[in-house]
Order: sequence, then structure tokens, then C-alpha cells
Amino acid sequence: MPWEAMSKRDLRLEFVTSASREGANVRLLCARYGVSAKTGYKWLARFKAEGAAGLEERSRRPGASPRRTDEAVEAAVLAVRAAHPAWGGRKIRRVLERAGGSAAAAPPSPSTITAILRRHGVELGAFGGDGGDWTRFAHDRPNALWQMDFKGHVGLGDGSRLHPLTVLDDHSRFALVLEACADQRTNTVQNALISAFRRYGLPETIITDNGAPWGDGPGSPFTPLGLFLIDQGIRIAHARPYHPQTMGKDERFHRTLKAEALSGPPFADLDAARRALARWRTVYNHERPHEALGLDVPAARYTPSPRSYQERIAPFAYAPGDILRKVQHGGRISFAGRERRGPKCLHGRTIALRPTARDGRFELYYRAQFITALDFTDAQDQSQSVTHVSEQVLPMSPV
Repeated sequence: MPWEAMSKRDLRLEFVTSASREGANVRLLCARYGVSAKTGYKWLARFKAEGAAGLEERSRRPGASPRRTDEAVEAAVLAVRAAHPAWGGRKIRRVLERAGGSAAAAPPSPSTITAILRRHGVELGAFGGDGGDWTRFAHDRPNALWQMDFKGHVGLGDGSRLHPLTVLDDHSRFALVLEACADQRTNTVQNALISAFRRYGLPETIITDNGAPWGDGPGSPFTPLGLFLIDQGIRIAHARPYHPQTMGKDERFHRTLKAEALSGPPFADLDAARRALARWRTVYNHERPHEALGLDVPAARYTPSPRSYQERIAPFAYAPGDILRKVQHGGRISFAGRERRGPKCLHGRTIALRPTARDGRFELYYRAQFITALDFTDAQDQSQSVTHVSEQVLPMSPV
């Protein structure tokens, strides 16, 4: 029978049987069977001690593993992962450090935690690990900038849709708003913001994209919702069109939200979604270590704003030298016998025209917010409308 057709065990049995005979040349047999003398004598010793059973393959695993992670620590690792299936080694290690007890005394390294998860058959998918190092920018204090957007829409079990509204503090990554909304209308967003303002105070600036309800497209960024914010003394800014990186922190938050809260079966209805998102928001703000914060939690970096929500809006005092006008229907603004158009949502509001170094050119402000520049020279069409609004937020006007 060709040797290639024989199993390893059969070859070993044939070898040791021949080598056990009196006067056998063991080294010659080793050469013929293609094994080293050390291996041949090993199999021969096992055969003499245990019989044919000694010829079976044995695990290469050592009898003792002094460096193996303690079972209690492994259990703690698996428990954290079971509670948060999208968390990787760095986050789990940080949670063990905070928890105290035996697992915190000498928590395993992130790579060891990953090995523990793999050893126990835990699937490490696209969100199973932690991100690498990135160059990040953040404002140096809480409430300097809030980022606001909707996370698309998600189908619910009752056939309706969930529209998650998110508001994130740029400095701390604290989720100020995670609202399960039934639509993306102005009143829906405004009511959610009022609740947040009453609890956390007012930010200096809020940045959004250019879509409804915070914008009417790239060329028309001002809407009734924007005026509501301006009335509260909040500057509004808009992301560069087709440039989601401007809202990068909220976009990243949406990825985490999808992976950890929206990836399971559909919520039964809007109430079920509200309860689930409220629970997850607490985990995100107070329990989940954040890579960009040195594995701190957002709540450790966030403090409420000292500026309180104004239940009643006080009149605004424009600067001396401002030329005040009341905006007419359609956004029409009249000055020196000429007419220009501003945003339609300013209808009925008092605005300020501020002269510039160029004759006949004015900057239009509503309260502290720069709106656009208007040219009242004869060379301009009398029906001139706003076609450009800077995405940059200008300094507050004097009061």
C-alpha cells in the first residue's frame, strides 16, 4: 500500500511496531519513515508506555498558562460586550477600569480583549473594533457650537416612519437631543429645541445643512426656524453644500446611532422608539467611552450653558448708525426710492442696513445675524433678490 494512502496514525503504528523489535535499527527506520530521530524515539516511548493510544495527536496547548486572562476578567469582558455589541477593545477596557473590582485591578489590553472576544466566538464585524488616530478639531468649550441634523428616516413596525433628530455639542460630543420624531417639520424641531434649551441653556451657534426645515436650499438658508434661533441670540450657520465633513461630528454620531441603536428589528411604533432612543442616549452620554475624548464619556466634558432660554423675546437694540427698515411682503426692502429683496421669512421684521466702504452697498442684519449684502445703486435691477449668503458666521453686532 502506498504510504500516501495511509493515515498518520497507521504509519506511526507500523513504525513503532518495527522499531520495538529486538535489535531494530531505530535511526535507520526513522530515515525510511521520514521522521527525525527525536520524533521517532518520542513515538516509540509513547507506544511502550500507552500502547496504540499513545500514537494519537495531542493538543499543543500547554498544560498550564500562567499568562492567560483570569476567568472572572474574561466573564466581565464578555458581559460588557453582550450589553454593547458594537464596542471594541478600547471601550471595553475603559468600562472595566471605571467599574472597579478584580477586572479593574489589571484590565487586559485592548488587543487581549479582542483576542478574548474572538476566542469565545464573538463576531467582530465592521463596528467591532475601534477607530484609529485622526486629526480632530473641536471648539475649546461646551456650547460654543451645536450641530443639528436628522438621521434620515427609519421604518417602524406599524408602517409609519421614525425621523431621529440629533443635536450634538461640538466640544464634548454630548448628545443634547435625540428625539424620535414623526416628521421633519419646523414645529417638531422647534419644540424639541425648546425642551433642550430649557434644560441645557443656549449655545452660541448652531450649524445645520441647507435642507428643510433649517434651510430652503443652498441659495436660501434662512427660514422661520432660523429666525426663531436668531431671536434667542443664537447665531446660525450652514454647512457647505454637498460637503458633509462640515457636520462631521454629527455625521459620525449618526454612524454610531445606526450601529448601536437602529440596527436591530424595527421598533413597534413611535412610543417604543422614543423609549429605546432615550435609553441609548443615556448610555452614549454617561457610559460609552469616546475615542475622540481620550476614552472619557461626553457627560464628563459637558456643562450646561449659563445663557437661559427666553420665554419672551425682548426687543433688540440695533447699533447707532444702523438704518432700520421693516421688511414687506415677499421680503421686499425699500431704501432711497429703490427696492431690493431679502429672505421672505423676514416679512414683518425690523432689519438693519449698515453702510459699507462702497457707495450704495449695505450689509443687511437681522438682530445680531448677518444676512446678506445688498446693492442699491442705479446699476442694479430694482427686483434684485438675495442670491448669495456667506456660510461663515460673522461677529455679533453691537447692542
